[in-house]
Amino acid sequence: MDAIEMNRKAIWALQEWDPFNLGVDSYETETADVVADLQTIDHPSELAKRIQEIYEHSFEQWIPLEKCVEISYKLIALKYEMKCII
Repeated sequence: MDAIEMNRKAIWALQEWDPFNLGVDSYETETADVVADLQTIDHPSELAKRIQEIYEHSFEQWIPLEKCVEISYKLIALKYEMKCII
């Protein structure tokens, strides 16, 4: 898997996550920010905190860190899948 495919899969995973039940097309800005951070963050806990911050800033609603950790593990797994194939 190349970086473009990884980004597509990460976008899809974040859209499906839909933490506020607004529909998959409601998070374009947040998804882009998280995928950008995924490029430089390797630890699930650190990525989870960024996810929480990004979504809270946009929606002024708090997401429990545990939910952010769940999606961050999926995203980090995609990243390492890409690295293993290269």
